[in-house]
Amino acid sequence: MKKSVKLFCLFRIIVFLVFAAVFSAGSVYAGGDKITREEVVEAQKAWSDAVVGLGKKYTDGQDYRQAAKTLLDDLYAYQTGQVLFKPTKAADIRFRTTKEGALSYFVGHNKNFPEDKGFALKPWTDVRFKNAGVYINGNVAMAMGKYFFTPLKGNVVKVEYAFGYVKDHEGKLKIILHHSSLPYTN
Repeated sequence: MKKSVKLFCLFRIIVFLVFAAVFSAGSVYAGGDKITREEVVEAQKAWSDAVVGLGKKYTDGQDYRQAAKTLLDDLYAYQTGQVLFKPTKAADIRFRTTKEGALSYFVGHNKNFPEDKGFALKPWTDVRFKNAGVYINGNVAMAMGKYFFTPLKGNVVKVEYAFGYVKDHEGKLKIILHHSSLPYTN
């Protein structure tokens, strides 16, 4: 083979590898098992229980900060790639692309996110999901709808959401997209 042809082939391989690295940056592993609707509902229940538990730990004077870190480790895909997190009550820093930003939203007290008061510390006594739709394509799932937060005192708070899920290397459903917003009013 001529030297110029070998160099051209090597160049094509290098270009392919660079494009593969660029386009996979920030992506997450999506395991081979198909996600089921039941798994999405179970993941939503786990998230609800964790948020309620976090507020209870705060109220009981326990280590709520560690509980929030565990919530993020157990339910979100930060270990395998980027998570897109858009919390409900964030005006100054609306999009959180780091685990620190999500943690701050849940428990507050972070100088980098001064608007955060600790959403999960309310505390909530119940969180209930009502899916408007669940889309599953193999090992990726998305759900959107309303969830209802019940406080110790006062009225239930209705929030709209869209969550995206993948399976991690162990086959556990993890959140890769979390978008919450208050319903539009005219």
